[in-house]
Amino acid sequence: MRGKVILATLSAIVLGLAVAPSVAQAAAQVRINEVESSGGSPGDWVELVNLDATTADLSGWVLKDNDDAHVFTIPSGTSLAPGAHKAFDVESAYGLGSVDSARLYLPGGSTLVDSYSWSSHASTTYGRCPNGTGAFKTTTAPTKGAPNACPVVTAAWPGGTAVSVADGANAFGANLSGLSFESAGVVWAVKNGPGTLYRLVPNGSAWRAESAKPLRFANGKGDPDAEGVVVTPDGLFAATERDNGNDTVSALKILRFDPNSTASTLTATAEWNLTGDLPSVAANSGLEGISWIPDTFLTAHGFRDEHTNAAYNPGSYPGRGSGLYFAGLEANGTVYAYALTQSGGGFTRVATISTGFAAVMDLEFDAATGHLWAACDDTCHGRTATLDIDAQGRFAATAVYERPSGMPDYNNEGFAISPSCVAGSKQVLWADDGNDGGHALRAGTLAC
Repeated sequence: MRGKVILATLSAIVLGLAVAPSVAQAAAQVRINEVESSGGSPGDWVELVNLDATTADLSGWVLKDNDDAHVFTIPSGTSLAPGAHKAFDVESAYGLGSVDSARLYLPGGSTLVDSYSWSSHASTTYGRCPNGTGAFKTTTAPTKGAPNACPVVTAAWPGGTAVSVADGANAFGANLSGLSFESAGVVWAVKNGPGTLYRLVPNGSAWRAESAKPLRFANGKGDPDAEGVVVTPDGLFAATERDNGNDTVSALKILRFDPNSTASTLTATAEWNLTGDLPSVAANSGLEGISWIPDTFLTAHGFRDEHTNAAYNPGSYPGRGSGLYFAGLEANGTVYAYALTQSGGGFTRVATISTGFAAVMDLEFDAATGHLWAACDDTCHGRTATLDIDAQGRFAATAVYERPSGMPDYNNEGFAISPSCVAGSKQVLWADDGNDGGHALRAGTLAC
């Protein structure tokens, strides 16, 4: 059984307790995210998450159980980065019981920020689902210091059950990854090793590569491990997780290419190195998916800019192009939204979005429905999720779908939806990194 969630609202803090606005604002964005009350390592712990777009200073903040005499004070100098999780081993001060509470206070221990109560130990842990924002539920596994493993409620794939091969035998081999429709008759695809950009055109009921060009970083060197691709009014963009020539070092970058170039090898015309802005990850667990959403859609739907803590205003980011870029990180299943200065180099993170998945492999914005789709590979049994802007202006998961029943549990790293609706269906493409059965591209349908 779960106890009652008790939330201290910002208005109560400000009006009732006269806390300084800057402190109250920070408090509203730091929450208890997961609680281990029995059998933890090394003991009981309470995890916090920072939902704000700025780093929170937690020096002197206090964690209590249901006894005011039981106090764990967070050490001086402790900070929590935007979107980050940090667990505190409270058992050094007290143990959490089977009927107990976890309470978070501002320094001094009198201003309540957040709390959660329960009436029995969880079989695993209690955690917010969706991660960071939802109500507390029993998780499927403890994830100390990481996004919560939430129970998944899925629906059947909202399209046809059948999936067919959509390429020639061994046309691409292994490592085909991201996909992006330019139109109903042109698809762009990237291979992660060696880094290659393909232009695909129809070949009967399947697709064939009209061109295949090696990719290089902006300095004309290297072998980008291209994992995701999206075509936009500002150009064609690829997400990479490393240089294959130095494959033990993470290099989380977005590259822009000119798809109309006649050169036999494509050198990036601009490059954004996000490595220092994103969580530290293994070299093979970096950026996998990328999508683009136009400013017109974001402003019309009240998208909230976590950098300014206000409604998104494109004018705040001169030179950003015509929309924002959404990059998916494999290691934590999180999506990061950026304003990219189109001259290259400059960027600002404007949102951090949980997909609810342990990993994200591709992203796809469907302009017709307004859904941002997040696709997971066989880590999540090929499931996809739709993310939509909620009443608070944040993207949140609204549905999780099983893969079509006619498709085995392949290592699909690419996912794209055709912009064309024909007879009530759109074509959907998946790219199989493993080239199972000698085929890397498969097609299905989505109702429209």
